[in-house]
Amino acid sequence: MFPRSSHRVLQQQPPRHSDPQQQQAGSTDFQPKPQDKPQDKPQQMGEGSYEGAREYQERTEEYLKNADVEADAAAAKPRSAEEARDLEQAEAEAKSHSKGER
Repeated sequence: MFPRSSHRVLQQQPPRHSDPQQQQAGSTDFQPKPQDKPQDKPQQMGEGSYEGAREYQERTEEYLKNADVEADAAAAKPRSAEEARDLEQAEAEAKSHSKGER
Protein backbone atom coordinates (compact mmCIF):
# COMPACT_ATOMS: atom_id res chain seq x y z
CA MET A 1 0.00 0.00 0.00
CA PHE A 2 1.32 3.43 -0.92
CA PRO A 3 1.33 6.34 1.53
CA ARG A 4 -1.01 9.13 0.54
CA SER A 5 0.82 12.17 -0.81
CA SER A 6 -0.08 15.59 0.55
CA HIS A 7 0.80 17.49 -2.64
CA ARG A 8 -1.08 17.47 -5.92
CA VAL A 9 0.51 16.94 -9.28
CA LEU A 10 -0.77 19.48 -11.76
CA GLN A 11 -0.98 18.66 -15.43
CA GLN A 12 0.73 21.05 -17.78
CA GLN A 13 -1.60 22.76 -20.25
CA PRO A 14 -0.72 22.89 -23.94
CA PRO A 15 0.35 26.30 -25.29
CA ARG A 16 -2.53 28.42 -26.59
CA HIS A 17 -2.37 30.30 -29.83
CA SER A 18 -4.59 33.23 -28.97
CA ASP A 19 -5.60 36.32 -30.86
CA PRO A 20 -3.25 39.24 -30.01
CA GLN A 21 -6.29 41.57 -30.11
CA GLN A 22 -7.86 39.81 -27.11
CA GLN A 23 -7.80 41.44 -23.72
CA GLN A 24 -5.11 39.98 -21.50
CA ALA A 25 -6.17 38.48 -18.17
CA GLY A 26 -6.13 41.04 -15.39
CA SER A 27 -5.86 43.97 -17.79
CA THR A 28 -8.38 46.78 -17.62
CA ASP A 29 -7.47 48.09 -21.06
CA PHE A 30 -9.70 46.78 -23.84
CA GLN A 31 -8.46 46.64 -27.37
CA PRO A 32 -10.47 48.86 -29.74
CA LYS A 33 -12.86 47.05 -32.04
CA PRO A 34 -11.83 47.05 -35.70
CA GLN A 35 -13.67 49.68 -37.71
CA ASP A 36 -14.18 47.65 -40.90
CA LYS A 37 -17.55 49.15 -41.73
CA PRO A 38 -18.83 52.64 -41.00
CA GLN A 39 -21.29 53.02 -38.14
CA ASP A 40 -24.22 54.73 -39.86
CA LYS A 41 -26.80 53.45 -37.35
CA PRO A 42 -26.72 54.18 -33.62
CA GLN A 43 -25.93 51.19 -31.42
CA GLN A 44 -29.01 49.44 -30.02
CA MET A 45 -29.39 49.88 -26.30
CA GLY A 46 -31.43 47.71 -23.93
CA GLU A 47 -34.20 45.42 -25.06
CA GLY A 48 -35.80 46.08 -28.44
CA SER A 49 -35.12 49.04 -30.65
CA TYR A 50 -36.93 52.02 -32.07
CA GLU A 51 -36.25 50.76 -35.59
CA GLY A 52 -37.69 47.31 -34.80
CA ALA A 53 -40.79 48.82 -33.18
CA ARG A 54 -41.30 51.13 -36.16
CA GLU A 55 -40.98 48.26 -38.66
CA TYR A 56 -43.44 46.14 -36.65
CA GLN A 57 -45.93 49.02 -36.56
CA GLU A 58 -45.62 49.54 -40.31
CA ARG A 59 -46.11 45.81 -41.05
CA THR A 60 -49.14 45.67 -38.75
CA GLU A 61 -50.75 48.70 -40.36
CA GLU A 62 -50.07 47.27 -43.84
CA TYR A 63 -51.65 43.94 -42.85
CA LEU A 64 -54.75 45.59 -41.42
CA LYS A 65 -55.12 47.76 -44.51
CA ASN A 66 -54.69 45.01 -47.14
CA ALA A 67 -55.59 41.65 -45.56
CA ASP A 68 -59.01 40.06 -45.14
CA VAL A 69 -58.99 40.11 -41.35
CA GLU A 70 -62.46 38.54 -41.08
CA ALA A 71 -61.38 35.52 -43.17
CA ASP A 72 -58.20 35.14 -41.14
CA ALA A 73 -60.22 35.27 -37.90
CA ALA A 74 -62.64 32.63 -39.22
CA ALA A 75 -59.72 30.38 -40.25
CA ALA A 76 -58.25 30.65 -36.74
CA LYS A 77 -61.43 29.43 -35.00
CA PRO A 78 -61.37 25.97 -33.40
CA ARG A 79 -62.34 23.19 -35.83
CA SER A 80 -64.14 21.08 -33.21
CA ALA A 81 -65.64 21.26 -29.74
CA GLU A 82 -62.66 19.27 -28.42
CA GLU A 83 -60.20 21.76 -29.91
CA ALA A 84 -62.23 24.63 -28.38
CA ARG A 85 -62.05 22.96 -24.93
CA ASP A 86 -58.30 22.42 -25.33
CA LEU A 87 -57.79 26.07 -26.23
CA GLU A 88 -59.89 27.23 -23.26
CA GLN A 89 -57.91 24.97 -20.90
CA ALA A 90 -54.61 26.27 -22.29
CA GLU A 91 -55.81 29.86 -21.90
CA ALA A 92 -56.89 29.22 -18.29
CA GLU A 93 -53.52 27.60 -17.53
CA ALA A 94 -51.65 30.56 -19.05
CA LYS A 95 -53.76 33.07 -17.12
CA SER A 96 -53.04 31.23 -13.86
CA HIS A 97 -49.35 32.08 -14.34
CA SER A 98 -50.03 35.69 -15.31
CA LYS A 99 -49.75 38.71 -13.03
CA GLY A 100 -52.58 40.41 -14.90
CA GLU A 101 -55.95 38.84 -15.72
CA ARG A 102 -57.17 35.84 -13.73
